[in-house]
Amino acid sequence: MSERWKYQIKSGGLWGIFMILFMSLYELKEKSFSEQLSNPNFYVRAFFYLVTGIFLLGYYNWKQKIKNQNSEKNRL
Repeated sequence: MSERWKYQIKSGGLWGIFMILFMSLYELKEKSFSEQLSNPNFYVRAFFYLVTGIFLLGYYNWKQKIKNQNSEKNRL
């Protein structure tokens, strides 16, 4: 697996997991956690957060990392 994909999965995956947990905790006022897990909508939303995090946010973070590395090399 390339370095780019490893970085995208780490950074975007962490964001996706954070969003899943945050939204689940936010909805605890309305539904218990077990009710949320039994709802298929939870899994659709979890998939969406993970895919969005990995492909969009992870790609954006990777581009910023490369840009910062190149600017540091040019500075030296």
